[in-house]
Amino acid sequence: MTSKERLLRALNLEKPDRLPATVHQWQPFHLDAYMGGITPLEAFKHTGLDAQIQYYADMGLSWTTDAGQNAVQAPGWREEIEIIKNEPDDRILHHTVTTPGGVLTYATGGDRKTTWVNEYIIKKHDDIELLRKYMPVPKLNRDKISAEYDAIGDAGILRGFVWGDQAGCWQHACCLYPAEELIVEAMENPDWVHALLALLLDKKLRFIDESLTGAKFDLIETGGGASSDTLISPRLHAEFCLPYDRRMHDALRAIGQRSTYHTCGGMMFILDLLLQNGADASETLAPPGVGGNITEPGKVRAVFGGRRAMIGGLDQFNILTTGTPAQIRAETRRLFEGFGKDGGYICAASDHFFETPVDNLKAFAAAARECTY
Repeated sequence: MTSKERLLRALNLEKPDRLPATVHQWQPFHLDAYMGGITPLEAFKHTGLDAQIQYYADMGLSWTTDAGQNAVQAPGWREEIEIIKNEPDDRILHHTVTTPGGVLTYATGGDRKTTWVNEYIIKKHDDIELLRKYMPVPKLNRDKISAEYDAIGDAGILRGFVWGDQAGCWQHACCLYPAEELIVEAMENPDWVHALLALLLDKKLRFIDESLTGAKFDLIETGGGASSDTLISPRLHAEFCLPYDRRMHDALRAIGQRSTYHTCGGMMFILDLLLQNGADASETLAPPGVGGNITEPGKVRAVFGGRRAMIGGLDQFNILTTGTPAQIRAETRRLFEGFGKDGGYICAASDHFFETPVDNLKAFAAAARECTY
């Protein structure tokens, strides 16, 4: 069975020949520092893992390694970027967005591993009207997507995601306005928060219609860590995440795209809500060692089994990076038996890694090959 067949069979809630094993996405830092600058597809083949390739082109995202220097422009949305510092491990960029209705500013920082927001674009409630009227929605190049899909071939699957600094509406909002302040607003000014989420949803649905219809993706990512129950309560998730998530998943299903809902944090107290949002898969099944709260995979399988594919579960720091081959093998077997004994499971590093030895990645791939159906 090829890697593509193995991954797709698991996404279809079936049993492949053996446990699929992969990582969420390969970071440029790790490829450069540990793998000689090879491509993500080459890295998957080198380590023996099943490939998940993420497609980021044409998005103009503020958190990618270029820190937004390829920002999407539009007639009513002109973004100028001032480079304050440009050291590899200390980048600071100031962004000024000029619209017919006013000026917005934000600032980002970054190093060789990641990027972050230093100043949020929404400063006052009225600012969301400028976002609603003028913030552009990029259009993907389907020919480029097709070329990437064909290049992967049987080595794995091509993943896309719904446009935005995060794919989910609440999660995207937390990139535009501080998360802790948004939580307070949700309790004190819920109508304003819903107005913000609604404008983001409208733009995301437009992106789905214009860019994802007919695009050759195997899986589309939605969600994001800010919906985790380690950040917000189940009540807030039910009101401010679930209705918007369900609309996106319904739209993706209507155009024939599979979806996976990303929750890189706590999930245990919102499993029933995640099941209601209509996605085809849930990730990242994060354990406590990486900020999640899943300690007993069988409890997740009891809710999701046969109804929702599961992706993730492997502690990328305390097991995959610093663990011994024996520990990696034992944990892979535990996850297989806990999440995946009935199929519908892709074992994966729960999120990004940066210092992981290549031999440990090969040990993970070898351990998965021993977990047969």
